[in-house]
Amino acid sequence: MGALHAGHLALVARAAKDGAPVLVSIFVNPTQFNRPEDLASYPRDEDGDIALLRDSEAAAVWFPSAADLYPDGVQSQHFDLEGLDTRLEGALRPGHFQGVATVVDRLFTLSLATKAYFGLKDFQQVAVVRRLAALRGGTPIIVSCPTLRESDGLAMSSRNRLLSPQQRTAAPAIYHALLWAANEVREFPAPARALQRELRKELERAEGLVVESIDFIFSDTLEALTDPDRPVDSYGRSVQTLISVYAGEVRLIDNAPLYLCRP
Repeated sequence: MGALHAGHLALVARAAKDGAPVLVSIFVNPTQFNRPEDLASYPRDEDGDIALLRDSEAAAVWFPSAADLYPDGVQSQHFDLEGLDTRLEGALRPGHFQGVATVVDRLFTLSLATKAYFGLKDFQQVAVVRRLAALRGGTPIIVSCPTLRESDGLAMSSRNRLLSPQQRTAAPAIYHALLWAANEVREFPAPARALQRELRKELERAEGLVVESIDFIFSDTLEALTDPDRPVDSYGRSVQTLISVYAGEVRLIDNAPLYLCRP
């Protein structure tokens, strides 16, 4: 959605390794915003984006208009996302993932992309896009790419531009909390309920951060763990932590593996 940073450029570089020309699409999609004020305040920097892409491996950049992507009016379609759109982030932001699926479907159709590259910072969004590609017969191939981080651990995001200096100082606590939780699971038979409680405490120590949600999910299905009092490492399945917080009016999300099940 623009306001490009090094994380976006890493997606371009990863795509270029596959040998085909790389097209970057930039569009701030209105149907995935729940609050009009978020849409209005979302950072936009078309000139800066073009300047960054000139020095990248992108072959072209495309700025579609709303009329290009929504010729019949700006509204979401409905896709069978197998419940991915109604839980976790979808429960907090009703309609968000149908909006994502609508615009991505249209971008795929118009661009004739054979592969599409998405960052794993939006862990649930990657699952939604994979489901969308399956509905389209497996086209394009979805390639997921690791989250890029600042030197202090903060996940790169266009929204980081909106943080005040004080909020920017506090925000790396999100990643540090994710690392702390993973270390706890390595050291102790930690149940989800206790981990969630301690994670919240860790995050609330950072001045100005307000916790919205902390979720532990099975990495493959995005389903919640079935027993909050059962040790996370006892399921024989990989588990992911998803966190969302507010720094003032800025909503920040991040995720990391909590427990990796080794074959």
